[in-house]
Amino acid sequence: MSEQSRRPRRPAKPYRRPQKDPVRILAFEALRAVDERDAYANLVLPPLLRKAREKGDFDARDAALATELVYGTLRRQGTYDAVIAACVDRPLGEVDPPVLDVISLGVHQLLGTRIPAHAAVSATVELARVVLGDGRAKFVNAVLRKVAREDLDGWLEKVAPPYDEDPEDHLAVVHSHPRWVVSALWDSLGGGRAGIEDLLEADNERPEVTLVARPGRATAEELLREDAAVAGRWSPYAVRLAEGGEPGAVEAVREGRAGVQDEGSQLVALALANAPLEGPDSTWLDGCAGPGGKAALLAALAAERGATLLASEKQPHRAGLVAKALAGNPGPYQVIAADGTRPPWRPGAFDRVLMDVPCTGLGALRRRPEARWRRRPEDLDNFAPLQRALLRTALDSVRVGGIVGYATCSPHLAETRAVVSDVLKQHPDTELIDARPLLPGVPDLGDGPDIQLWPHLHGTDAMYLALIRRTA
Repeated sequence: MSEQSRRPRRPAKPYRRPQKDPVRILAFEALRAVDERDAYANLVLPPLLRKAREKGDFDARDAALATELVYGTLRRQGTYDAVIAACVDRPLGEVDPPVLDVISLGVHQLLGTRIPAHAAVSATVELARVVLGDGRAKFVNAVLRKVAREDLDGWLEKVAPPYDEDPEDHLAVVHSHPRWVVSALWDSLGGGRAGIEDLLEADNERPEVTLVARPGRATAEELLREDAAVAGRWSPYAVRLAEGGEPGAVEAVREGRAGVQDEGSQLVALALANAPLEGPDSTWLDGCAGPGGKAALLAALAAERGATLLASEKQPHRAGLVAKALAGNPGPYQVIAADGTRPPWRPGAFDRVLMDVPCTGLGALRRRPEARWRRRPEDLDNFAPLQRALLRTALDSVRVGGIVGYATCSPHLAETRAVVSDVLKQHPDTELIDARPLLPGVPDLGDGPDIQLWPHLHGTDAMYLALIRRTA
């Protein structure tokens, strides 16, 4: 009998079931919804968190970690993809999307959080065992161990081209934006490297939750009595909630007397409402009113002057959201479902008109980080005819001497100044008015007469506004 045959065999290790981590499982489910259903994280995540809290699985710290894992992974997806691509032996397109989502969650924990490397790897491998199976978990483990050899700065040195050789591609990798978006934002912003880097970095910051006190129904002073609430920077109706603040816990929000609304959106409504007007000021129109934030503020401001707001929205379900936002407004208003390019109202019927047109949403990448990866340059061509048609409708709908506000939540020049310039060439009976004095105290508004807000300069979404008076 050989020596080897006499040696006792080691007993096989018993199979260990993977440990389920509710926080990381929820984060994975949110990422899958974003990928599979083109959902938006800011719509998917809240109900998942609410359900987890109701089951007793989550406390506030768990919810904060899940939120950071989801949003952090989505914001830095471009950077993380470049790192992962350097650590796998196949094109990323050949990696199953669920596997890539798990790896991306692990990479964010390694490179974007303070979670220790060993804990980030082990927790992500356990997640992979639960949602992918043991076989693919080994692949996840191998990739993450390679990633863990460098910190974020070390990886950027490896995967980002030098700035001097390709500035736009360098910024795209370092700040996790598609190259074409970097180029477009740089064109709109102007200036040198510092400004565009500040903007791109601001896009990757978690935005504050901003509330609006609807005039006549709530005051900013009332909202400031909430825990950890601070005054808005620019709007007299704005109040910011500190990190972790829950709007649903605010009584005025639950009652509809206040709402969640970015301060840039508030400023657009205020500028239109405060624009100087000769003659009557009794009938206002919000021509693209969904989901209702600006309409609710405009309706409240109109009510203070005895004016009426007509809020029009093409999609019936979004018109329902507008009606919900306006419910309880102290003054008269009407909500209708109508196509703004074929309006049911007569020409020249309104004193003030707002057209916040559908757009690429490149101004709200802080709130919807996944949008940067979904949008394509050709989307600009798809939106262009609609944006021009809606602005023409707005100009036809306002009386002589009345004011039109053309707004977008995009700073892309093709959606802002190019639209206004093209349409006004066909309307010699109009003039641009300087919108900047209508936002007193707000700095860095540019050369005018239009306004472009920026996340890094104003702490708002990148809202654009042009104010136009019909002269004949």
